Amino acid sequence: MIKWGIAAVVLAAGYADLARGGATIAPILLVIGYGILIPVAIIS
Repeated sequence: MIKWGIAAVVLAAGYADLARGGATIAPILLVIGYGILIPVAIIS
């Protein structure tokens, strides 16, 4: 359950930065969230 919460926070931070016009941090956070944290949360 904690892993899903961490993934949600990272994704929310990524989308928030994207909405503010972030071009560096937002894609990094979204890739980490969707590419690493969500799969880890699903597997474990």
